[in-house]
Amino acid sequence: MLKKILIANRGEIAVRVIRTCREMGIATVAVYSNLDRDAMHVRMADEAYALGGESAAESYLNTEAILHAIEQSGADGVHPGYGFFSENTDFARAITDRGVTFIGPPPEAIEVMGDKISSRIAAEKAGVAGVPGRSEPLTSPDEVVGFGEEFGWPVAIKAAFGGGGRGMKVVESAAEAPDAMESAAREAQAYFGRPEIYVERYLGWPRHVEMQVLADTHGHTLWLGERDCSAQRRHQKLVEESPAPAFPDKIRRAMGQAAVKVSEACGYYNAGTVEFLFQDGEFFFLEMNTRLQVEHPVTELVTGLDLVAWQIRIASGEALDFGQDDVPRNGHAIEVRINAEDPSGGRFSPSPGTITSFHPPAGPGVRLDAGYEALDTVSQYYDNLVAKLIVWAPDREAARRRMLRAIAETSITGVATTLPAHVAILSHPDFAGATHSTRWVEEVLDLSELSAPAAELSAPATADEEIPTVQRDVTAEVDGRRYSVKLWVPDLGLAAAPRAGSARPKRAAASAAGGTGSGDVAVPMQGTIVKVLVAVGDAVEVGQTICLLEAMKMENAVAAEKDGVIKEVRVSAGDSVGAGDIVAVIE
Repeated sequence: MLKKILIANRGEIAVRVIRTCREMGIATVAVYSNLDRDAMHVRMADEAYALGGESAAESYLNTEAILHAIEQSGADGVHPGYGFFSENTDFARAITDRGVTFIGPPPEAIEVMGDKISSRIAAEKAGVAGVPGRSEPLTSPDEVVGFGEEFGWPVAIKAAFGGGGRGMKVVESAAEAPDAMESAAREAQAYFGRPEIYVERYLGWPRHVEMQVLADTHGHTLWLGERDCSAQRRHQKLVEESPAPAFPDKIRRAMGQAAVKVSEACGYYNAGTVEFLFQDGEFFFLEMNTRLQVEHPVTELVTGLDLVAWQIRIASGEALDFGQDDVPRNGHAIEVRINAEDPSGGRFSPSPGTITSFHPPAGPGVRLDAGYEALDTVSQYYDNLVAKLIVWAPDREAARRRMLRAIAETSITGVATTLPAHVAILSHPDFAGATHSTRWVEEVLDLSELSAPAAELSAPATADEEIPTVQRDVTAEVDGRRYSVKLWVPDLGLAAAPRAGSARPKRAAASAAGGTGSGDVAVPMQGTIVKVLVAVGDAVEVGQTICLLEAMKMENAVAAEKDGVIKEVRVSAGDSVGAGDIVAVIE
């Protein structure tokens, strides 16, 4: 059994892994960026090592810094979580080349399945049909146009080395192809470190159903059951459940067997998820995620299995001690993702800031996997997942009602969250009747009147919260030996300027994307300008995009709120902006 595990991640998944390790008697090592110095996963781990930097590229995607932390800590295993390096072949090989166990599949399987293009080819060879698409990276918008004209519009552009909706763009017409390709490649590079993208057919009204698999190194591969993840916005999941509702058992078994075929075809072991689109009684292979999924807790609650524990046991060389017919499936579980987003009007705008209070739910059948507590800051530089709320009940309707009860008990202030949208989803007859699809939230569900509670957006900060910290070089003696150490201490005015970003600032009041109506076009949140789409003298209309703002790894259109002519442009690509900053003036 592994003795010490470094978690090469952050947030709730790092906390999730630490908890299981603690139950198994395994020591844990956290890594952190400058912004995460006091993060929840750092506070919980047995040891923690600084990666430096603020952005993901400077920290959690810095291979050399992570390898150095492994060497310093003496960790004999690395759990990658999800996102970041979890599906990166080079990282997995860098770990194993040092004699350290990578808690995941073999690099060769990641190479085949981590690349969505080669995974399509592998699935087809295993006899599992995929969604029609191109099996090579896109190099020109003309390829998108040609595919759309052959298979019909819309089409989907996707990140070849990613998942979770990141780097995915739906293209409605030939005119949209160039901008969609550029945006998809940018997001793919920012989130996964690889810009390759590909195109496939976009189905009209599918459900997203995925199959959890578990395989050991002794030749045993099992499917544990399916999850329905059809409630999505921006092609990113909001609500997940298991088992899938209105899903014939015959299809379930066929999908499970197909998932096993795909896994065995690439020599897979450890936990993984094979994703499918299900429509009109047919299912199509979508992709395989060669890692733990965000929504794995619903499978855990239905099966009673700890998937993280099994990941560690398999990585340690243990064999599965149960067979396919022994997999228990009891009751129904539902998960909602509590993201730091303002769902007002259905916009789902990123809402970075400091959590001023966090009151979790409790009671029978309720589980909360959180990566933040009160006074923690949700940064613009990382994913906006604050926590996952999961419930279990004997049947789906009871689980749906229990989730609504648990949401009502949950209170988070300082940042806006997706909780009001979850209430709207779970309360709708379409969701209750399981007639929704992956396009339902954005095309049918009416969120136009939805607004975040005022309490969520208020962020009264105390004097203590506003005191920044500053780095000091301190000499200390331990057992008579002299050491020079660096400490981060409150800046009480005795030192020079504090480190940028070290304070826990008040959260600016949320505002809608666009201007104020006066002609001043302001950004609604802190972020980085990735593209400016207008110039001085251009005529613009209400709703026209002025610039693209990247925040929390998502691109957000900042739009004009009045007709007129651009009088002034105050930003350029690459500029950092804060909430409320004026980026352009319309007269």
